[in-house]
Amino acid sequence: MSARRRQAAALTLLLLVGASPAAVAQAPAQAASTPAGNELQEGEQRFRPVWSARGIVAAQEPLAAAAGAGILRAGGNAVDAAVATAFALAVTLPQAGNLGGGGFLLLWLPGPSPAAARGCLPGTRPGGPGGDSPERRLGGGTAVAVNFRETAPQAATPTMFLRADGTVDRARATRSLLSTGVPGSVAGLTLAQRCYGRLPLARVMAPALRLAEAGFPVSRELSDSLTAAAPLLAADPASRQLFLPPPPPGRLLRQPALAATLRRIAARGERGFYEGPVADALVARMARGGGLIRPRDLRAYRARLVAPLQGRFRGHPVLGMPPPGGGLTLLQILGILEPFALAATGLNAAATLHPMAEAMNLAYRDRNALLGDPDQVAIPVDRLLSPAYLGSLRRRIDGRRHTSPQQVEAAAAAEGTNTTHLSVADRQGGLVALTTTLNFAYGNGITVPGMGFLLNNEMDDFSARPGSANAFGLRQGQANAIAPGRRPLSSMAPTLVFRPDGRPWIATGSPGGSRIITTVLQVLLNRLVHGLNLAGAVAAPRMHSQLWPDRIDLEEGFSPDSRRLLEAMGHTLRTAPAMGAANSVEVLEAGGGSLGASDPRRAEAPAVPE
Repeated sequence: MSARRRQAAALTLLLLVGASPAAVAQAPAQAASTPAGNELQEGEQRFRPVWSARGIVAAQEPLAAAAGAGILRAGGNAVDAAVATAFALAVTLPQAGNLGGGGFLLLWLPGPSPAAARGCLPGTRPGGPGGDSPERRLGGGTAVAVNFRETAPQAATPTMFLRADGTVDRARATRSLLSTGVPGSVAGLTLAQRCYGRLPLARVMAPALRLAEAGFPVSRELSDSLTAAAPLLAADPASRQLFLPPPPPGRLLRQPALAATLRRIAARGERGFYEGPVADALVARMARGGGLIRPRDLRAYRARLVAPLQGRFRGHPVLGMPPPGGGLTLLQILGILEPFALAATGLNAAATLHPMAEAMNLAYRDRNALLGDPDQVAIPVDRLLSPAYLGSLRRRIDGRRHTSPQQVEAAAAAEGTNTTHLSVADRQGGLVALTTTLNFAYGNGITVPGMGFLLNNEMDDFSARPGSANAFGLRQGQANAIAPGRRPLSSMAPTLVFRPDGRPWIATGSPGGSRIITTVLQVLLNRLVHGLNLAGAVAAPRMHSQLWPDRIDLEEGFSPDSRRLLEAMGHTLRTAPAMGAANSVEVLEAGGGSLGASDPRRAEAPAVPE
């Protein structure tokens, strides 16, 4: 099936979910929900966002999205709903939703922050300008980011994935227990909920616990995914017992071991994961299989509240994840492109795609060479985002000819695909963008025995050998080398956009490994520059360039004329599979409710109104 037909089929599912009886009880008919603006046509189909008067959840899997919407109905805010959805995804989307991985969360809530009163900001001055608080005041509310990226175990070494001849052992880096970083998802989700949620953790986790305990009907997508992953999962006894043979569509998948783990977390918070039976089982599996995680690594792990990066694009404040997240690279690309007349040259025209690709390459050059874990590596954030520096990068773009990676790097010398993203808007206008990952689909394929969750293979996101390509083709530098306690560089880029006066507007993000940043970029350009509505902005065909390899990846849907003109400029083109799943939400003006748009690239990616 072509990419465009897949998009049309997924749109049909989105509209059916939006028109389900539960949704209709909360919102008017879909025909009344489309805002003014451009629509992306697909035969007789039009990509239209789902509208809700009382908040909305956009996620990759329908049962998890419904879990978050139920929490909104119960009086929870955007943080409660996001955490509920993320824990539910750990049950219903085992290839990417997780307890054994990590990620990033970006939130904005109206009014004063509850975090200081809850003991989350000891010794800080919440909202103080330039102070030591991670919180930022914007538009009458509070913004903060949560970094729960995995960390390298204390026993990790820079050369742990190198063979005797100095080459990288890819199997060791991606499929062994050595590839597992200390998981951060449970710490991050519970920290966000404890500091900024409204409901008790046990109430927020109840939907996930029910799904694990009672089971849920396996979708065709999950059945097919498990079938494709069977060789990987069969290599581990616990994974084989949990997932194989792959259940056919419609069969109930019950996960009592995972339910028991969730119950411990609901009762004890993060201590239910990093201490006690769950921690003991994880460490025992590491010891049996040559992994490095020990009790001290789990006890020492901390999710962190950090200040979001803030930039502006066409008058709109944009908040992104600081390193090791992908927000700095996203803001660099936006800053480089700011003066270009992209609306005049046109959506997906060669004259628009060329400067986009060149800007991507320049920003990825900086990412590869300079970025890492800011707790251990000095990163010149202010310089990299300064107008003078972005202007110098912009001047290197030849409007008529592609600049090769060698030339880009010479100028510098002279001077993870299985992830899931969800977005939530609540009835007060609160926004959350949340991205989590195991890195590969099903991580390294290894399940913690008796606990029901898979482990990540995020250690491959470090530079196993600086300058060599990782699984996503990224050639990263010494700043991202393996070191004890260090968090690997990530492309995850949950993003919030505000109206020029500071009022909340858009929450977006995506899975997709190194394509995450460019996926989010194009959703924002489609909405802010080209005027597509939210669903059209998410559905439009995407391109990607990351300096190395020297090519532009294009989804199906670009015109032959645009492709021919790009090749004439010196670009090498490759037709690529669908990129990302940018599930997004938007807050309408004047109390007009909110919109949700799931990405049609994933057949089960609904936006569920509260």
